[in-house]
Amino acid sequence: MGAQQPNIFVIVGPGGVGKGTVVGRLVARDPQLWLSRSWTTRDQRPGESAEAYKFVSRYAFLDHLANGGFVEHAEFLGNLYGTPNPTAPSGCDVVLEIDVQGAAQIVAKFPEACVIFIDAPSAQEMERRLVGRGDPAPRVRERLAHASHEADAARPLVSHWVVNHTVDDTVAEIEAIIRGRRGL
Repeated sequence: MGAQQPNIFVIVGPGGVGKGTVVGRLVARDPQLWLSRSWTTRDQRPGESAEAYKFVSRYAFLDHLANGGFVEHAEFLGNLYGTPNPTAPSGCDVVLEIDVQGAAQIVAKFPEACVIFIDAPSAQEMERRLVGRGDPAPRVRERLAHASHEADAARPLVSHWVVNHTVDDTVAEIEAIIRGRRGL
């Protein structure tokens, strides 16, 4: 009998809903979750951890893409984002924190992937969170305008829809989803 394939948990949602915070907490609490660190050509935000992404030049990104280095990639608001081919440690499930375009690519390759959409309680709360993390006003407007399109595009892909009222409740809800997927 071969080794069991890891579960793939894809966390998606518009900017400002708290995906990074929720995913960080999930991975810190569950040693069987392995987070794939995405690459991006965007600039690091003020106060953002250098570990949030692998920040690279457009040239380095395109070179890695040309060499088959990404399982999924997308362009969003003029920046490139991509997930390197996952190399999770044995016994770990994979967590991908990506956008809806990337989620569609993952589901096409791995139909068994569990896609979890995290939504904000309201557009006003999402705007407050975007401003709070330091996004400039023009970028906040772009992200808010794009959010409803992301939700519409995600609907056919999503296994679970979670509204992030509080980080603790959202983490608990997703932990229950993960336990269910693992058959626990």
